[in-house]
Amino acid sequence: MRLLKIGGAELNQTPMDWERNKQNILDSIAEARKQQISVLCLPELCITGYGCEDAFYAQGMQHTAVEVLHEILPHTKDMVVSVGLPLVYQNRIFNTAALLVNGKIAGFAAKRFLAGNGIHYEPRWFTPWTANVTGKVSFEDYAIEEQYRTQEYPIGDILFDIDGVRIGFEICEDAWVADRPGQKLYHYGADVILNPSASHFAFDKLETRKRFVLEGSRAFSVTYVYANLLGNEAGRAIYDGGVMVASAGKLEALSERFSFKNYKVTGAVVDLSVNKLEKFQSSSFSQVSQEGVEVIRVKDMDLPEAQFEQNHVSEAVWESSDYILEEEFCRAETLGLFDYMRKSYSRGFVVSLSGGADSSCIVSLIWLMVKRGVNELGLEGFKEKLGYFSQLKDVKSEEEIMRHMLVTAYQPTENSGEVTYNAAKQLANAIGALFHNLNVNEIFKGYVGIVEGALDRELTWEQDDLALQNIQARVRAPSVWMLANIRGALLLSTSNRSEAAVGYATMDGDTSGGLSPIAGIDKAFLRQWLVWLEKNGVQRQFTLPALKYVNEQQPTAELRPQESKQTDEADLMPYDLLDEIEGAAIRDKQMPLECYRLMKFKFPQYSPEQLKAWVIRFFRLWSRNQWKRERYAPSFHLDDKNLDPKTWCRFPILSGGFEREIKRLETYKG
Repeated sequence: MRLLKIGGAELNQTPMDWERNKQNILDSIAEARKQQISVLCLPELCITGYGCEDAFYAQGMQHTAVEVLHEILPHTKDMVVSVGLPLVYQNRIFNTAALLVNGKIAGFAAKRFLAGNGIHYEPRWFTPWTANVTGKVSFEDYAIEEQYRTQEYPIGDILFDIDGVRIGFEICEDAWVADRPGQKLYHYGADVILNPSASHFAFDKLETRKRFVLEGSRAFSVTYVYANLLGNEAGRAIYDGGVMVASAGKLEALSERFSFKNYKVTGAVVDLSVNKLEKFQSSSFSQVSQEGVEVIRVKDMDLPEAQFEQNHVSEAVWESSDYILEEEFCRAETLGLFDYMRKSYSRGFVVSLSGGADSSCIVSLIWLMVKRGVNELGLEGFKEKLGYFSQLKDVKSEEEIMRHMLVTAYQPTENSGEVTYNAAKQLANAIGALFHNLNVNEIFKGYVGIVEGALDRELTWEQDDLALQNIQARVRAPSVWMLANIRGALLLSTSNRSEAAVGYATMDGDTSGGLSPIAGIDKAFLRQWLVWLEKNGVQRQFTLPALKYVNEQQPTAELRPQESKQTDEADLMPYDLLDEIEGAAIRDKQMPLECYRLMKFKFPQYSPEQLKAWVIRFFRLWSRNQWKRERYAPSFHLDDKNLDPKTWCRFPILSGGFEREIKRLETYKG
């Protein structure tokens, strides 16, 4: 029996925030030492931050990353710690993990498979390392101590041997491919595989991670450690953390995700002899490898024997909930909002609260953000993380925090109704937000009068419907921008993904804001989530009964005269159908005729003529409104149906609009 305590850390890093990133690393090392963890895995590119984009090209950044690495070195005495950073070798930039052993650099494992799909652009900055290749790297030109400048360190396809324990790497994407490096590490007798990752959150993604961690530990007969980033690092991607330690196909530790903390360390005691026995008994392990991985033997480090302790898998408690998607949405959004606010030094939020589903969802998330943050960090800890927010200095309760955290404004025109006003006011009061009733009707009428004078004619709903609707939405923007500017707060845009798909939003109206937190979520899900929050709540404790005033309504823009009984679905199509068409057309790249056939199967309650009309409407509106999606405020990435053209779904601003394909559908007889 050889017991070893091994673990990983999740870190809330920020691109190029050198001192805070380093402090999180040092704090996690100190915490690991306190927990008597001998081998600690930190996340991918944790020194620089993962989302540095083209700043990775800057020589100054590359040098600073190496300088910070050497500042971390002295803190790793009597420990083994892996730290991620970009590294230049032969005039190429590589994504590497430095293994620090007892205060010295043992070498650099380099990532072989780069993430270049979806929101990832790693091949733009990094070169994939070639299998079975190693080299030597030095730091002659770096501003570090002279004793380190003259040394050479191994880099590449490396297996480290420390006190008889063989440690190898799969860096994030390396584990997601069929030809995993772990297969080769297995044949070289690896005991431990570390996976430093920057794996962004998406719905249900945890289960996929669990599979490759558990299968890796079983198939390669190793202890497998997965460490991930945490929080909203660079603006769009949210990292959920979730450190995992698995051994011999069994999950030994799993941290609860979406923490509001700067760092969190999770460890487990494992018996390395169990995995060695599996190798001895395996027929596939009988052949000795002759070439490939270089084995680096590290001297002057004895790994201490751990004491047996009960390992803890904490995540299972809420992941087993029947409401996993609602829980994940809540946790991801609230952490994303909190980090975006504090890293942009914004003093709270401003929301134009219409009383409808979208704006109500956003203010509910802000309320939950405060609830979750104070619940985890404590009131003083929550305030400490927002130290720049001076208005919170003397507050004594969550209720006081909410009065400073969120300002809402209901902005009616003559076409607004009492139902939405009551819903907005009741919700604002229930969550403790400031509430203003800013009537913008005179401003709306003023613009109409100016244009009527210029055109020398009266504007009518029969002739000028779209213009009269849009100007009402636009006149609401200046006042909420003004409130945000006065308070130094962040104005949130309230558009959702279903509206983004068909351009059912007023540019410079409801799209106004510095962040669009629900632009990646479809309307049908938002309405379902609001009902869940009203009646069940997060972990059955945070409920908002006041949402009943919102949930009882049909979604409406309230921009036409009330006698028209305007609703969103009458303007567009049923939201559940719209979302299905969007998934088929945009995510799955189906043409109009293919979408129609699929919708005919999924929605038999509608006539073929109606379904044809809706499919055609979707494709035409999608094509005409790419310019709007290009101008949306940054949004959070939460699943594989994101429409953000900057990070996920690219489409030309000008196109043929699927006219040939639409004609084929129009003439189709089925």
